[in-house]
Amino acid sequence: MSLLEIRGLRKAYGQRLLFEISELKLERGQSALLTGANGIGKTTLLRILAGLESAEIADYVFDGEKIAAREISRLAPAVVYVHQHAYLFHSSVAANIAYGLQGRGLSRAEIAARVDAEIAWAGLRDVAHVPPQRLSGGEKQRVALARARVLKPKLLLLDEPTANLDVDARRQVGDLIAHMGRGDDCVLVATHDPELIAQPWSARYVLENCGLRD
Repeated sequence: MSLLEIRGLRKAYGQRLLFEISELKLERGQSALLTGANGIGKTTLLRILAGLESAEIADYVFDGEKIAAREISRLAPAVVYVHQHAYLFHSSVAANIAYGLQGRGLSRAEIAARVDAEIAWAGLRDVAHVPPQRLSGGEKQRVALARARVLKPKLLLLDEPTANLDVDARRQVGDLIAHMGRGDDCVLVATHDPELIAQPWSARYVLENCGLRD
């Protein structure tokens, strides 16, 4: 069974058609790449999949459950969207990663253990208690990935995760993304980055006005 199946997705602004997709399937354990020309709507598509932007959708089936278009946002944190310039709170790296776990009935010990595991995964041990405004662009992006990953989403949507990063930072972030989307989870990454595009993705999609092609 696919993790996400969408049929009849259409996005328009007034009389201007942005894109129309007859069908999109994302499989469990899939690392999928989304490319397309500038302005074609890659960010918009990711936001629609996360319920952050409206669109005409005939069928949206997530994890075997049919979801009305107006209710897609309630899937969070099973579906998480990470903006290319994710907002970080002016506290610390650890506090940012822990934020989404607050109020979920977890013990302090469990929250601390999960946060610690993500700090180690993202290579942020040395800056765990540093305010985000003192971090480099690559470090900030790794915090954003860890903050999303700690929620254990089934579908992770990454919007241009290596944009405006230097070569070393792009490589570090790219290496983390390469190990996401395994098991029962899925990651969909929108990018123009040649290094990310060159990775061995399990699925590739090109967004065009007339829909998706692989």
